[in-house]
Amino acid sequence: MTKDFAVPPVVFPGANNVQQRRFPRSPFQPPPPRPSSSAIPFMSFDIGSADPAGPFNNRGGSSSFEDEEPLLDELGIHPEQIWSKTRSILNPFRINQTVHRDSDLSGPIFLYLALCLFQLLAGKIQFGVILGWIVVSSIFLYAVFNMLAGRSGNLNLHTCTSLVGYCLLPVVVLSAASLFVPQGARVVRFVAAGVFVLWATRACACLVVSLADGGGEHRGLVSYACFLIYCLFSLLVVF
Repeated sequence: MTKDFAVPPVVFPGANNVQQRRFPRSPFQPPPPRPSSSAIPFMSFDIGSADPAGPFNNRGGSSSFEDEEPLLDELGIHPEQIWSKTRSILNPFRINQTVHRDSDLSGPIFLYLALCLFQLLAGKIQFGVILGWIVVSSIFLYAVFNMLAGRSGNLNLHTCTSLVGYCLLPVVVLSAASLFVPQGARVVRFVAAGVFVLWATRACACLVVSLADGGGEHRGLVSYACFLIYCLFSLLVVF
């Protein structure tokens, strides 16, 4: 039994159909900008119209780069102060104690690197050993003096490290001079080491006694502690 389905008629375009006329479209135009409600001002990127002083000008209230401190001063490195302290150690009989009242670590680091460099030229790589001995020596001198002075001791660890580092100058000179002395001349090396150790001991002991309160009563023991410290450094150079 067949079933009929209703099929819609198909209309083909012919000559009688009305053709739709196509009109040319206008090119795309972006929408107009919206009014900005932000408080950030517009910044021009035109190089020719830029202010040579930049955003760090005095008109805006911020300081310019010319008013900034030098980089060495910001890092706490004062070359004139380092030179005056180093020069005061050169004469062990006339040491200027006033320049060492303001302790710093810039000069000791410089002398530490110089000693390591001379030891490296001698074929000895002792960067870690020298640095460790400086730290231990500073703690040793700090503990010895404060135990001797008791409650009246006002020598801090920073000052001890500064004094031990600056008085390392004779050992640095000894290390530089030992490069020109043959290894077989043991007597010459030991005599020179003894002279430079006494030089460093006298300088360090005088500075510790003059900068700390109550140090004059224990000058002998402080000198002995300084002598032990610089004997250790001289052994690195001699052997």
